[in-house]
Amino acid sequence: MELKVSHCFIAVHDHDGALAFYRDVLGLEVRNDVTREGMRWVTVGPKSQPEVNIVLEPPAAKPNASPDDKMAMSELLANGMLHAVIFTTDDCDATFEHVCRAGAEVLQEPMNQGYGVRDCAFRDPSGNFVRFSQKR
Repeated sequence: MELKVSHCFIAVHDHDGALAFYRDVLGLEVRNDVTREGMRWVTVGPKSQPEVNIVLEPPAAKPNASPDDKMAMSELLANGMLHAVIFTTDDCDATFEHVCRAGAEVLQEPMNQGYGVRDCAFRDPSGNFVRFSQKR
């Protein structure tokens, strides 16, 4: 049996702000933009990986979640407590400089890690943790 990643979901509180980051800064392509039942889902992904889709969804998009759970998700997102995604890059330092110039909040400057990568980290406009990793 062979498994491959198809979709992952990132909660965002402002889709236009998220697009300014994921599309305009990181260069991901927009693959789908759907509004339904008063909510919006935008799918983006790397041009070089058409089989990998990152869905930017509202924090309250879980249909079976209770109102209390939806409120808790929104609060966790607002406090930057949800994780997002790790991207690989061929040049961690250049990626860091590029994302910095765009004004993203820096969480970690480029550094060599003991597990064989050089990486850096930011928050996206919704507060999600986004890391960029380069093999050493």
